[in-house]
Amino acid sequence: MPFDSLKLSTFRNLADTEVCIAADRVFLIGENGQGKTNFLEALYYLSYGSSFRGSVDAEAAKRGSSSFSLGGKIRASAPDLPSDDIRVSWEGKTKEIRLNGKPVHDRKELVERNPAVVFCHEDYGFAAGEPERRRFFFDQSAGLVSAGYIDLLREYKRVLRQRNAALKGQRPREEVLELIDLQLAEKGLALMRERTLLQAEFDSRFALRYEGVSLLGDEVRIRYKPNWQVELDIESIATRLAQRRAEEIALGTSLSGPHRDRWSFVSCGRDFAATASTGQLRLLSLTLRMVQAEYYTAAVGRLPVLLLDDVLLELDRAKRMRFLELLPRAAQAFFTFLPGESWEEYRTGATLTYEVHDGRFED
Repeated sequence: MPFDSLKLSTFRNLADTEVCIAADRVFLIGENGQGKTNFLEALYYLSYGSSFRGSVDAEAAKRGSSSFSLGGKIRASAPDLPSDDIRVSWEGKTKEIRLNGKPVHDRKELVERNPAVVFCHEDYGFAAGEPERRRFFFDQSAGLVSAGYIDLLREYKRVLRQRNAALKGQRPREEVLELIDLQLAEKGLALMRERTLLQAEFDSRFALRYEGVSLLGDEVRIRYKPNWQVELDIESIATRLAQRRAEEIALGTSLSGPHRDRWSFVSCGRDFAATASTGQLRLLSLTLRMVQAEYYTAAVGRLPVLLLDDVLLELDRAKRMRFLELLPRAAQAFFTFLPGESWEEYRTGATLTYEVHDGRFED
C-alpha cells in the first residue's frame, strides 16, 4: 500500500517536517549529500523497522541528538477502509514501533503489512561480494513472502549458535552435541528445501529480465548449491556431522550446513560474475531487485513500494529505458536523481517532484 505522508523528527540531516507523498511516483532531485537517500531510508524504516544501510539506530539520529522519530500514513487498500498509521522512534538504546497506536513486538508484522524493495549501490555486493551477501538477499526474498521462512531461519541460527558454543566448550559433552546435531539437521534440511524452491522461482524470471535489459545474447541463470544434499534424511546428516566432530571441536565452529550454502550466476556453463564487467554486475544486482519485487507480487498478490536510489545513473540511456519498461508494477515508486539528469523524461501524470536541498523539500 502506498504512503500518503512522511513525518520526520531529528532523522539524519533531514528537516523536522511532514512531507506529502501521495502520488504513484515521487521524484527527489538534488545534489549528493542533500538528503535524498536519507528520505528513502526513512521510508524503509517505516516498512521494516530498520535501515537498508546496515547501520545501527544511533547513527540515524541527527548529529547532536540522542533520538529520532518517524511517522507515516499508509493508504488503505480500499476507499472504505481507514489508513494505517506507522511510527518508529528511537531514544537512547530503546526503539519503539507502533502500528495504529499499538506496539509492534515482532517486525514480521511490518513485513506482512507494507513491504518495500530498495534498489541501492550496496546491492552490488549481491553480484560481486562474499557468499553471505548473496545468502542474505535470497533469505530476504523468501522472508518477504513467508513469515514461516523467517521463523525457520531464526530457529536454524539459534541452534547453530548453541552448537558453536558447545564446540568451543572446554569439554564438549557427546550426548549434548548429538541432540543438537539432530536439531541442526532438521532445521537445516528444511531451510535448504525452501531455498531450492526459491531458486526455481527466481531463475526463469531472472534470465528473462536480465536479457531483456542487457541484450547480452547468452542466458544468465541463477544456481543454488546447498552445502548438504537435500535428498538425505535427518539421521544421515547427523551421522555426517558426528564424523567431523573432532575437527569441528578443534576449530570451535560448525563446518557444514545452510550457513555455508552458495548462490551463483552462470552463463555458458561458467561463473558469470568472475568475468563480467562492472556494468554487467551492476545490472545483475538491479535485476535481482526487479525479480524480488515480481516474486513478491506473484506469491502474495499485492504490490510493493519501490525505492530506487540513483540507480539509473549506472545504466546508459538505452538500457535505462529498457529497465524502466520492465520495472515491475508497484503500489508506489520513489526515484532519486541528480539535477543534471534528464529526469523529466520519466515523469508521468501521477508524478510528484521535490527539489532536495540541505534536508529540505521544495515542490
